[in-house]
Amino acid sequence: MYHWVKVAALLMVYDAVAANLAYGAALWLRFDLRYSAIPADYLFTWLRYIPIHTAVTLALMLGMRLYRSIWRYVSFHELELVFFASLSSALFHVVGTCLFFQRMPVSYYIVGGLLEFLALLAIRFSYRLLRLFKSRSLGSSRGRGVNTLLIGAGSAGRMLAREIVSSSHVRMRICCAVDDNPNKLGRYMEGIPVAGSRQDIPSLVKKYEIQKILLAIPTATARQKKEILDICKETGCEVKSLPGMYQLVNGDVSVSQLRDVSVEELLGREPVKVQLDSIMEYVQDKVILVTGGGGSIGSELCRQLAAHHPRQLIILDIYENNAYDIQQELRHDYPELDLVVLIGSVRDAARMEDVFRVYRPAIVYHAAAHKHVPLMEDSPNEAIKNNVFGTFQTARMADRYGASRFVLISTDKAVNPTNIMGASKRLCEMIIQTMNKNSRTEFVAVRFGNVLGSNGSVIPLFRRQIAAGGPVTVTHKDIIRYFMTIPEAVSLVLQAGAYAKGGEIFVLDMGSPVKIDDLARNLIKLSGFTPDVDIPIVYTGLRPGEKLYEEMLMAEEGLQDTENDLIHIGKPIEIVDEELFFQKLAALKEACSRNEEDIRVLVKGLVPTYRENGESAKEKPA
Repeated sequence: MYHWVKVAALLMVYDAVAANLAYGAALWLRFDLRYSAIPADYLFTWLRYIPIHTAVTLALMLGMRLYRSIWRYVSFHELELVFFASLSSALFHVVGTCLFFQRMPVSYYIVGGLLEFLALLAIRFSYRLLRLFKSRSLGSSRGRGVNTLLIGAGSAGRMLAREIVSSSHVRMRICCAVDDNPNKLGRYMEGIPVAGSRQDIPSLVKKYEIQKILLAIPTATARQKKEILDICKETGCEVKSLPGMYQLVNGDVSVSQLRDVSVEELLGREPVKVQLDSIMEYVQDKVILVTGGGGSIGSELCRQLAAHHPRQLIILDIYENNAYDIQQELRHDYPELDLVVLIGSVRDAARMEDVFRVYRPAIVYHAAAHKHVPLMEDSPNEAIKNNVFGTFQTARMADRYGASRFVLISTDKAVNPTNIMGASKRLCEMIIQTMNKNSRTEFVAVRFGNVLGSNGSVIPLFRRQIAAGGPVTVTHKDIIRYFMTIPEAVSLVLQAGAYAKGGEIFVLDMGSPVKIDDLARNLIKLSGFTPDVDIPIVYTGLRPGEKLYEEMLMAEEGLQDTENDLIHIGKPIEIVDEELFFQKLAALKEACSRNEEDIRVLVKGLVPTYRENGESAKEKPA
């Protein structure tokens, strides 16, 4: 605080001296630089007006808060304020001298006002200019930094370039910029030439020996970004990107906002947008239970539900750390929310009955599950205990205590499963479809594929492997997967819940499948490395129970459309002998409790489409 006051006081002294000397110089210039030629009455008027002019000028500068500006960041805003302060001061000068003393020569007012403006402006921009010259000289002495190409000569690109050019800490030297706007080609931005369009990126990389590319077009569509990234990934340069429009709107575009290119940008599709406000009335003023509410899908469900005013939101999770994290987040973001966070397992019948008896949830989102395929192959009994009988316990309590709706989070791995995890989720679907026939509760399932950023996702693994220098491990060269972001998947889950009438399996449209090998190679390229040269790719072989591709729908289920083109309904598969089904289910539970090794045989008896040892994994989709 003391330092700021000291600087402001010194600046006020400078402004007072400069403002008055400006008009003195104007008078001197008016009489051909001859002090002796200045009439005494003019000189007397200038001297007598100095106290008034000083008070008026400083009052104007204080009123416009020009003594609170940070010199490092002075810009056109300060220029505008100094201009209006100088203009106002000049007008007061005209009125004051004429009113209290005498009229001065016209040139005195015009030249004096202009000189005052320049003098007041110069001191404010001098610090920034000195920093610019210093950073450039430091850049030369330290090898001039990493040769960098900037994509985008718009507002975001300009702000980013300005910080890089003026900073002494950023080791980047922007050699050129590219922009597809033909009006910008051949021009300069912050002293940087706009040397071409996106098609010129490869040639400019060679010409300027570029090592890093910055993508600064927050307004670009997903398809446009993918087209640009497809060009960049072949250059061998490291690529960084600005996240989105909100930085530009807030005016906080900076080097610190740059990040690695996201997988969403590589996929090149627009985010799925769901107008939840129009269909979320079914959760308003309801008591809602989310099992597995601390997980990646469960926590996002809780975030989106909390935004739509439930009467009470109950989170149940067995992992206290996850539960604590989402509890603290929701308490901060939604302080008025009636939030209950409980620790417990869906496998514990007494605990689940206690939760339903006390809280009586009207809607249940069942996201609690073991989902890691290879781990469940090694512990099949645990997969069945948690996924199948955890679902069975929760569904029974929902029926017993009058929940109006039960939504099961399922997976594409439930279709023609080749692993115990997928088979367990298919059993969950069969359980809730069967229970729906004899219950007032509407039981439905929502099935989707892989979600980006979820716990255990392959993308964070690839990034860690690249950062460590490789190798990047891919199970099979031809393996493909469907991808969707967590918020996208959850918003579609909530909308599917609004469509529920009971017994449906909702299937989410995940877009086009992605080849995992291509994804790994693109991530390596955009990190500035060459696949199989700088970073090796190792094919480890399909893991136990893993498919080359995942299906979203069993052939015998059929497909019905809904109001949303991205949500479809699979026709329920009839279980002919329900009594026999539940008998087999009881036998499976008994076998699991004894941890029998041949549990897969019993699962096959319940799920006819379950094929062990990945027989269908060798097939490729049509």
